[in-house]
Amino acid sequence: MSTRPSLEIAVRASAVLGEGPTWDAAAQRLIWVDILSSRVHTYDPATGRRTTLGTEQHVGAAKPRAGGGLVVNLRDGIGVYGADGGFDWLLREAVPGRRGNDAAVAPDGSLWAGTMRYDEGAGGGTLSRIGSDGSHTEFLPEVTVSNGIGWSPDGRLMYYIDTPTRRIDVFDVFDVEDPDGPVVSGRRPFAEVEEGAGFPDGLCVDADGAVWVALWDGAAIRRYAPDGTLDRVVELPFPRPTACAFGGADLTDLYLTSARVGLGASAPPLAGSLLVIQGAGQGLAQPAFGG
Repeated sequence: MSTRPSLEIAVRASAVLGEGPTWDAAAQRLIWVDILSSRVHTYDPATGRRTTLGTEQHVGAAKPRAGGGLVVNLRDGIGVYGADGGFDWLLREAVPGRRGNDAAVAPDGSLWAGTMRYDEGAGGGTLSRIGSDGSHTEFLPEVTVSNGIGWSPDGRLMYYIDTPTRRIDVFDVFDVEDPDGPVVSGRRPFAEVEEGAGFPDGLCVDADGAVWVALWDGAAIRRYAPDGTLDRVVELPFPRPTACAFGGADLTDLYLTSARVGLGASAPPLAGSLLVIQGAGQGLAQPAFGG
């Protein structure tokens, strides 16, 4: 069950808090962020080309937009960059001591975006749905560290992590004719990370419906089968992996972000880099934000 696959360095970096890898199918590139450095990075594996966009605030996540550009989960709300690089606020909701964290685009093209307090105070964060028109519905109040979000291949299940709970939870998703989007309900535990194995952070779902989870302070990525049983453990050369996503032309390569924050002089050389495991599995095509 525990493996040490061939890890390759996609981008050697010293990200303070690398996060949110996302495959941009239209541009055939990977998008990822360094939250505390306020930077959005891109990487084209075919050419090796890299770009960096500086944001004016800490950036928890960046996702491609259907019409080009990016949607970003910033400290004070949700912003959008046009294909020409111009910036506008889609939803501004500044709360002192709070910032945006992980986010994901749902099958219907809406953005699900989480927040957390800088001091990680209990109940200080939220999970919200942002429609393509900028409409905002707070789905979960009083979460602590809102993190990984993903959907099953058929879109009928939504997975979610509030990191300090040590759980990956699952919801049922019901399609209804409603401007606020599908009905999401029935929260229940899907899998739990045992004490001493780290904390669940970012996640992605593969074409088999299995859930891959990065373990902060666990130096590993785990794969849970669709029934919630632990299927695979991938050991990593740094303690703080943060998130994972499938990418590449055929969506079979697993990209991993990582962090150096809090490690000080003891940080391993690859902490903060973007790594890739070639041929790790079969990923799912990710939708772009509809706004």
